[in-house]
Amino acid sequence: QSTDEGIDAQRQNVAELKAKLAGLDTLYVKDMLSLADMLVRRGVWIIGGDGWAYDIGYGGLDHVLASGRNVNVLVMDTEVYSNTGGQASKATPMAAAAKFAIAGKKLPKKDLGMMAMSYGYVYVAQVAFGAKDSQTVKAFIEAESYDGPSIIIAYSHCIAHGYGLEEGLDHQQLAVESGFWPLYRYDPRRRAQGKAPLVLDSRDPKKQFSDYAMREARFRMLFKTNPDHAEELLDAAQADILEHWEKLKALSQVQKL
Repeated sequence: QSTDEGIDAQRQNVAELKAKLAGLDTLYVKDMLSLADMLVRRGVWIIGGDGWAYDIGYGGLDHVLASGRNVNVLVMDTEVYSNTGGQASKATPMAAAAKFAIAGKKLPKKDLGMMAMSYGYVYVAQVAFGAKDSQTVKAFIEAESYDGPSIIIAYSHCIAHGYGLEEGLDHQQLAVESGFWPLYRYDPRRRAQGKAPLVLDSRDPKKQFSDYAMREARFRMLFKTNPDHAEELLDAAQADILEHWEKLKALSQVQKL
């Protein structure tokens, strides 16, 4: 039951089983009927935000990924503690201003995807449907079909970013084009095919980080209070983005990662 066709066939088998048992009235048959639907494989998904996945719930998330169980995780990454007022978290990117980092975050965000890849047996994807919806769909299909733990990190625009949310998809596109949010899929099954498990689904950055960042108040506000420091952080963030991209490109050529 690793494909849609296989699941459809199993549903037909279960329907046939129920039909054959319908005329029988024994305790054994009643027990079987109550469990028949469980013969169709169920997908298990855990859904949470970045505050949970990167910070306060990371120990539990790591335990689930390390278990090797067939569990899927979707992280909706807004890069800030959105529900509690917009405090900085480990997911907050360098140069962004937030509560408790009002002078701009000085360090890069935690690389949750890379940490999950280090296990070697976890399916990992980073998606932004506003930039490439086909890649997002492909990642969900692959994660669901993978017989093991999987995690999808999804760019999630948020009011704390400081722009009209009707522009969210445009911001996702800019995030990907600047290299700030690279799209990739890490599928351990590719090793058996003699391929590198990491696949990059976005191209080399063709825009500057500032093209993306300066459209969002979380990056722009620091220029009003300390423009020199803001410029330094923006330059550091640009360098970090390019370094991270080159690292991903190198890893996408390594079969044993």
